[in-house]
Amino acid sequence: MPSVTRDQVIEVLERIALLLEVQGENPFKIRAYHNGARALEMLEDDLGTLVREDKLKGIPGIGEALREKISTLVTTGKLPYYNELVAKFPPELFELFDVPGLGPKKIKALYEKLQVASLADLQKACQDNKVAGLDGFGAKTQEKILHGLGMLKQGAGRHLVSVAAHASSTLLDDLRTHPETIRLSAGGSTRRRNETVHDIDIIVSTKNPAAISRAFREHPLVESVLAAGETKSSVMLKNGLQADLRVVTDEEYPFALMYFTGSKEHNIVLRGLAQDRGWTLNEYRLAPVKKDAPEIPAIHEERDIYELFGFDYIEPELRENRGEFEAAAQHKLPDLVKLEQLKGTFHNHTRASDGRATLAEMAAAAQELGLEYLGIADHSKASFQANGLDAARLEKQTADIAALNKDFQGFRLFSGTECDILKDGGLDFPDSVLSPLDYVVASVHSSFTLGEAEMTKRLIRAMENPHVTMLGHLTGRILLKRESYAVNVPAVLDAAAATGTFLELNADPHRLDMDWRWWRLAKEKGVRCVINPDAHATEGLQNLYFGIGAARKGWLTKNDVVNCLPLGKIIAVLAEKKSRI
Repeated sequence: MPSVTRDQVIEVLERIALLLEVQGENPFKIRAYHNGARALEMLEDDLGTLVREDKLKGIPGIGEALREKISTLVTTGKLPYYNELVAKFPPELFELFDVPGLGPKKIKALYEKLQVASLADLQKACQDNKVAGLDGFGAKTQEKILHGLGMLKQGAGRHLVSVAAHASSTLLDDLRTHPETIRLSAGGSTRRRNETVHDIDIIVSTKNPAAISRAFREHPLVESVLAAGETKSSVMLKNGLQADLRVVTDEEYPFALMYFTGSKEHNIVLRGLAQDRGWTLNEYRLAPVKKDAPEIPAIHEERDIYELFGFDYIEPELRENRGEFEAAAQHKLPDLVKLEQLKGTFHNHTRASDGRATLAEMAAAAQELGLEYLGIADHSKASFQANGLDAARLEKQTADIAALNKDFQGFRLFSGTECDILKDGGLDFPDSVLSPLDYVVASVHSSFTLGEAEMTKRLIRAMENPHVTMLGHLTGRILLKRESYAVNVPAVLDAAAATGTFLELNADPHRLDMDWRWWRLAKEKGVRCVINPDAHATEGLQNLYFGIGAARKGWLTKNDVVNCLPLGKIIAVLAEKKSRI
């Protein structure tokens, strides 16, 4: 049977729905495909098994016609209906769905009235002022579209750190097993744990450069070879990410690793320090250039280079020339938080709203990761697009959590909600609904276009509610897709400190919000961080890895991160703010 995953089937159904809407099809037919995709997201059993055993029948949201299409796609790997539908439109049409604010209805109008079928067409139509004249658009919409196109262009060629980390890890794991490998590491912005990357850097030391380079270029992830040398190779991976290999001797390895890790600004400082001593520092060596230069001791590790210049070892995440040298010289570098120090986490969704796992499945996955507690924060009713819970459904979920907790030993589920912050800063649930919960995540999911002053006031008002434990994804950004909304971050930090509200570091690699660049200021103001995965499935808990990377870039230690506290201590901490009532 062809290897077609449930996620791939869901993507096909959603694409069919989008194209049908562009085509102007019956709304009920369009909704059927959206409902089918949602039904598959909610499945607990393996889709392939259900198809083989003919058990799709009777599943709510999947009628007979849709069942036949899903079965065809799963069993053959193809769906003629989808292929025929796609063939009716230019292949670049799907690019338009990446433009912020452009939905199927607007794309339909652009396609039918202006023959806009690609990003290039859209750019020209806006520049020619044709979009503003369409019914339902106007000058303001045209301006927003141009802004969105600019964002896409700015993000072109960049990839989320999760994409880079997965590919880099696979390459490293396979090269590590090669008999000619001595030492190896990722480099560049992947090693520094930046939120987005342009390409992957791999550094390997060996006595046989040709063998390592050949193994790299012939790796199954490689789509094409861009450059093939004995010590330098560049390839394009099948996921569209470029990967560069640098092969060096083991004596050169510490210098190559430091150089190719960067950042450029960090390396400039180090090279300047070397020049001050009469040395030259590059990707291959540290060597004297002046006759009276001090003698250079043997260098075996990156750590030796830092010690030679009088610094404590600087972790890769901190190498941005943002004060790390001063702290390293004064022995004041933080002991950065580690993944294994997390004891639990709070912002997680289940099938009750827009998640894909049950309470029991999420609890089991958390325990498998070694966590002591897990918070459930399904959406509130205002997030209707995410099947948000009303008060009655939330009350039932809280009771279900209490029932499950009776069977746990050394583990606990906490009952919470991701409560929408309304436009005026009020909350989607009254205090009477929030009061029985263990905690509340308050988040913005609408009205992103408010001015900075109004948005800041909105967030501060929400934090002033004693039932709000933490503020979710502070700026609302979606990396490479949606910019942050306007907000005065320092003012929000002041309010968080004053109200005792935790600030979330949303670990979803699409968000990583609050941005790592603000966490040192937050720490100075006494604001506590909570690293949350925003998990919508059991595998979403793995997002904690990326949250830790962002926290480390923000100079945070385990003492700065609330959910490094064990179960025995976190219960009282969650209740601290509410106790002020």
